[in-house]
Amino acid sequence: MKPTNVTDPGYYGRVVDCQWACPAHTNVPEYIRLIGQGRYDDAYLLNRETNVFPGILGRTCDRPCEPACRRGRVDSEPVAICRLKRVAADLRGDIRSRLPAVPASKNGRRIAAVGCGPASLTVANDLLPLGYQVTIFERGPQTGGLMRVGIPTFRLPEAVLDQEIGDILAMGADVRFNSPVESLRELLAQGFDAIFLGSGAPRGKELEIPGRHDGDGDGHVLIGLDWLAAIAFGHVRAVGRRVLIIGVGNTAMDCCRSARRLGGEEVTVVARRPRAFFKASAWELADAEEEGVAIEVNLAPRRFVHEDGRLVGVEFNRLEWDERAESCERREAVFLPADDVILAVGQENAFPYLDEDLSMAKDAWGCPVVDPETMMSSLAGVFVGGDAAFGAKNIVTAVAQAHVAARSIDRFCSGRVLEERPTQTVSFSSRKLGLAEWSYANDFNPVGRQQSAYADLARRFSDLGIEAELGLSAAQAAREIERCLNCDIETVFMAERCIECDACLDVCPVQCLTIRENDTEEELRQRLRAPSLDPAAPLFVSAPLRQTGRVMLKDENLCVHCGLCAERCPTAAFDMARFEARIAHLSVTTVATGGGPA
Repeated sequence: MKPTNVTDPGYYGRVVDCQWACPAHTNVPEYIRLIGQGRYDDAYLLNRETNVFPGILGRTCDRPCEPACRRGRVDSEPVAICRLKRVAADLRGDIRSRLPAVPASKNGRRIAAVGCGPASLTVANDLLPLGYQVTIFERGPQTGGLMRVGIPTFRLPEAVLDQEIGDILAMGADVRFNSPVESLRELLAQGFDAIFLGSGAPRGKELEIPGRHDGDGDGHVLIGLDWLAAIAFGHVRAVGRRVLIIGVGNTAMDCCRSARRLGGEEVTVVARRPRAFFKASAWELADAEEEGVAIEVNLAPRRFVHEDGRLVGVEFNRLEWDERAESCERREAVFLPADDVILAVGQENAFPYLDEDLSMAKDAWGCPVVDPETMMSSLAGVFVGGDAAFGAKNIVTAVAQAHVAARSIDRFCSGRVLEERPTQTVSFSSRKLGLAEWSYANDFNPVGRQQSAYADLARRFSDLGIEAELGLSAAQAAREIERCLNCDIETVFMAERCIECDACLDVCPVQCLTIRENDTEEELRQRLRAPSLDPAAPLFVSAPLRQTGRVMLKDENLCVHCGLCAERCPTAAFDMARFEARIAHLSVTTVATGGGPA
């Protein structure tokens, strides 16, 4: 193998697993250290550079960073990254003076955005500081999209939404409320320089089985997304005593927990597959069950049952799945009684404003075909992002796609090539203070993952607006931060200094280091000191060592960044250096980073 090019942003970017797994590539280790130093404003602003909504995502993120966390490979529980994000948001001061400044003189470019959800708001956040005029067309009376009407207030308080959305609107975004876009052709005719479609995936899927529209079914069989929106707008204040939720995604969890608060005494979530295949996050399931929600598995809805024109329940087929849940057999019929049934079986895009005769390529479902590299549709100047682009995912993915779209819009309006992206910059800075002393905490702290406090159950059910999860205290956050392994502090190896004494190999606690003759990657992975558990993980290969011509190998998947190799090395061939890849965004928040040990 050729020596690893460690100056390539993509190499060590993949090694910082939490940052790599985050769709927005937020600099997780650095903002965690800033929280540990009590620099909550700096931590919040560093978050905001990439994910835009730290307070919102600190409560609602799907947390793709946490399954990737290296700590989870050491003692099974990842760092509570999402909850730490919330700590920075909750404890920050007034940061408005440090937000991107908006020029008084505009650049003459006008951008239209459809929908006022996270994607459109992110586009506005990125373009307004560059002098663009951004007009957002929102069909409803409020900002936030599904963040406001699809996530209950007991998970995401309105005050948090209003604060973070308000910071963007204060930059000068022109939001047109109660202004649904009915024709893209008409919107194009208004002379905007570019248009961004960020209307989300606002339509819940139906379940057309026998009995769906019989009797009073239309009044007691409800679409989950529509039902949550009706609760948010105050149109629904009660629910039947027995409630079935069909589906087991995060929307289903919001529905079942809302049903408990609206008077549902027997609330049951019904899933077609075994628990291992649930789409809902593990913490959402835990919260629902703690609030008294029952979960039934391996049941496929067969028909809605009515008596004298009144819904009385649902009949299901019991399924028996094979071990891999790839196929199933139907068993006996099962009846579950219900006064109300909430359907949470998925979301789909809705583009009523795409004119039939518009020269825009669409897929088999009538959605725009979108270039994932630029987020532009086949219609020049029309960009798509968030759930409207590739289907329902999550808020942080919508934000990440909107950043890409904003960069493309800027290049499109400037007459530049969309496919050419700004170059990422990479920096290394040694953490060495002395011969074997580092400016970061590299000892392993055995403390367990800190658990968030929750409001009392009776109090939660007394008011739909009471936030259920209270977050980590400052003291808990300090303990949780010590669990971070500082994966952005890299073992930088200098082959010319190595004398092949094997001291680093002896001291490595996970045997991630190997010195061998160079070969193909396949052969090298077979000859590592510890088995290569993830063939897709990066494998570091040094330049030839001067004494024998062999190479130093490091399995990045196993390394825990403890720094013992650098402490033990007699020639300082290893150094512990902080790696940072600056991901280019259009508007960068001014924030001081770095500092002493956490």
